[in-house]
Amino acid sequence: MSLTTGPAAPQAAAVDKSPHGGGKAGRKRRANRSLSKHNLTGWLFSTPFLVLFGVFMLFPIVATLLMSFTDFGARNVTRPLEAEFVGLDNYTRLFQDDKFLKALFNTGYFVVVGVPATIVLGLLAAILLNNGIHRARTLFRVGFYAPVVTTIVAVAVVWRFVLDPSDGLIASLASEVGLTAPDFLGSETWAMPSLIAMAVWRNLGTVMVLCIAGLQAIPTDVREAARLDGAGAWQELRGITIPLLRPTLLYATVITTIGYLNVFEEPFVMTQGGPSDSTLTVSLDMYREGFNFFHMGYASAMAYVLFVVIMGITVLQLRLLKDNTR
Repeated sequence: MSLTTGPAAPQAAAVDKSPHGGGKAGRKRRANRSLSKHNLTGWLFSTPFLVLFGVFMLFPIVATLLMSFTDFGARNVTRPLEAEFVGLDNYTRLFQDDKFLKALFNTGYFVVVGVPATIVLGLLAAILLNNGIHRARTLFRVGFYAPVVTTIVAVAVVWRFVLDPSDGLIASLASEVGLTAPDFLGSETWAMPSLIAMAVWRNLGTVMVLCIAGLQAIPTDVREAARLDGAGAWQELRGITIPLLRPTLLYATVITTIGYLNVFEEPFVMTQGGPSDSTLTVSLDMYREGFNFFHMGYASAMAYVLFVVIMGITVLQLRLLKDNTR
C-alpha cells in the first residue's frame, strides 16, 4: 500500500498540471481551438457575401478612384492599362468647369430646400396619423408611403399630368379662377421647384414612418403630465415631442440629405437637366460625362468630389446627433 500511495499522488498532480491535461493552460488552449472553429465557420458562411461585395462594390470603388487620376475614355475600355496618368488635373478642371459648378449649385439648392420641406411635412403627417386620425389610420399610412415604393416612371406620368401647362390639373384649376398656369418644367424659374415638390412628395413617407415609430416610443405619462400642467398642443410639440424626437429627426435628416445629394432620377426622367441646365445635378452631369461622352476619368473625379461632400455633411450631422442625445 505504501508503494502505491506515495509516488502515485505526485504523478497524478503532474498529469493534471500538464498542458494536455485539465489544467488552466489546457482549458485555455481548448477554448482557443473552439473559438477558432467558430470564427472559421463564420468566415465560411460570410464568403459568398464577401466575394460579391469585393467583385461588385469594392473593386469598382477602387477602380473608380484610380480612374479619377487618369484620362480614361472609350478607347481604354478594352485596354485600361494604356490610360494616361494625369494626376490631379481632373479635379482641377472640375472647379474651372462652369457646368459642374452650376450642377453643384443646383444640387445644393435641391438639398437646402428639399430636406427641410421633407422633414417638416413628414413630421406633420406622422403627428396627424398618430394623434389626429383614428379611423382608417392604416389606409392613410399606406397612402402616404405608397410614393416611396412607386417607380419613377409612374411618378413621372402622374406629375407630367399635374404640371402640364395646357391640360394639367394645376392648369385646369388655375383656369377656373381666371389665371394662367406657368410652364413648370419648361421654365428656368419653376423647373427646379417643381422637381423639389415631386421629390418631397415621393420621400416624405419614409420620414413619416420613422417619426411614427419615434412618437410611439414617447411615454404617454410624459404627455399626460404636460397636459395636466396646462400645456397646449404647440407647447407639447415644442417642449416634448420635438426634443424627444431629436435623434429620429436627425437620422431622418441624414438619410434624406444623402439621398438628395445623389438626386438623379427626377431630373433625368422629367427634364434631362433643362431648361438651360437649371435642373442639372452633379449625379446627372456625372452620368452624362461618363456614359454619353465617355470621359470616364473626369466622371470618376466628379463621383469622388460628391463622395467627399456627402461624407463631410454626414459626419457633421452625426456629430450633432451624438452631441444632442447625451
